[in-house]
Amino acid sequence: MKHMKPYEHKVNYYETDKMGITHHSNYIRFMEEARVDFLDQLGWSFIKLEESGVASPVMSVEGVFKKSTTFPDVIKINVTIEKLSALKLIFNYEFKVGDDVVFLGKSSHCFLDETGRPVILEKRFPEFYADLKREAEANG
Repeated sequence: MKHMKPYEHKVNYYETDKMGITHHSNYIRFMEEARVDFLDQLGWSFIKLEESGVASPVMSVEGVFKKSTTFPDVIKINVTIEKLSALKLIFNYEFKVGDDVVFLGKSSHCFLDETGRPVILEKRFPEFYADLKREAEANG
């Protein structure tokens, strides 16, 4: 099992508000960027998933802001799997600038087939499920 590297996002000037602070709406996008990178590292890019006929829409998102970030901070985002079940996947996100935790997030996802119907991931996409399970156990 390879070690997952944190995703890095450099705050762009346009992502800040009038006070020079990264606007809160960007954190959901940063979570998605980090999740896409996590799946790429796992060997399951969004393109591969879509070609395999699986979609994983966001069901919920939550976050806790700990400290402000500003241009041009580099945010390192560690993504881990909190929970994996037959129908649901929950990711945790820890955003850091240097040694400081600046944001903690969570997103939950379900799994759908090409027709939009829920699927049991372990049965329909066993290789993807096995890779997710290994990663969840490595961090659990």
